[in-house]
Amino acid sequence: MRLAETVTFGGSGLDRAAALRGDAAQIARLLATGQVLPLWRSKPLVQHPDAAGQVELAWVAAGSPVLTGAKPAVFLGIDDGVARFAQDISDWQPEGAVAGEPVVFIDPNRQCHPALPDKYGFEDLRGVMALLTPRAAELAATAKAILQWHASHGFCASCGVASDVINAGWQRSCPACKAQHFPRTDPVVIMLVQRGNRLLLGRSAPWPEGMYSLLAGFVEPGETLEAAVRREVFEETGVTVGAVRYLASQPWPFPASLMFGCIAEATSDTITLDPAELEDALWVTREELVAVLAGQHPKIKPGRKGAIAHFLMRNWLADRLD
Repeated sequence: MRLAETVTFGGSGLDRAAALRGDAAQIARLLATGQVLPLWRSKPLVQHPDAAGQVELAWVAAGSPVLTGAKPAVFLGIDDGVARFAQDISDWQPEGAVAGEPVVFIDPNRQCHPALPDKYGFEDLRGVMALLTPRAAELAATAKAILQWHASHGFCASCGVASDVINAGWQRSCPACKAQHFPRTDPVVIMLVQRGNRLLLGRSAPWPEGMYSLLAGFVEPGETLEAAVRREVFEETGVTVGAVRYLASQPWPFPASLMFGCIAEATSDTITLDPAELEDALWVTREELVAVLAGQHPKIKPGRKGAIAHFLMRNWLADRLD
């Protein structure tokens, strides 16, 4: 697909400078002169510089009081000559914040830090991802995914001992059994299932009212992308699929997936729902999808800009999937 790398979180060409990760002295020097993106409860620090809708990541120096009590810094790479890092400050307890806040699809709450002006705040990446530049989006996605991995993998999976952060944050080492652990990314297929002039959409029960999207599911061990597409579509809707073709991928740090966008040709159209997977599924025509994306459909609301599902549907309508 010619436009594959224009999807959000993809294609910015960040120099991750992986060769520097093993040089602890060099990483320390880079951190002293570089910039750090703080994340609080997986929310990156951002700012809204004007009323035009643009959102920028907000960077601080390594010695900033914002980073007091932060977890070890993770080296993200070199961005236009500047060394970029990320640090988790989730142990910070702002006044009035509740640890057990209800889980929502997109958290609308914005948390400010007393050491920073009010124009800076921690915001849900889902809510601002489409407003970031490609480079900022890639940096934010990388930071969120790697810090979330550290937060959930602090102990050795082999022996249970607390592991150490090494390799500039891209590895954890067990001091007891010497096992080495690396960040994981879970492969997920998301499929644009078509049959003639129609597209198959589905919705999960926890989603906001009116939200429908392309079908998706995790790839199982020993399974190809094509096989995963056919299995997931049949399991969720009873629709059978023939030809499958890869289109584009998207890193999806919610929490740590790589979405493989595919187009699939349905060989049947009768829908038999698996209620454990979907609340509803339906076929929509091109004409109906135009109304959906314009916000004019009576039942289906437009998808989130920035998600690969929205990206694939728009390009399907524009006949730009080759």
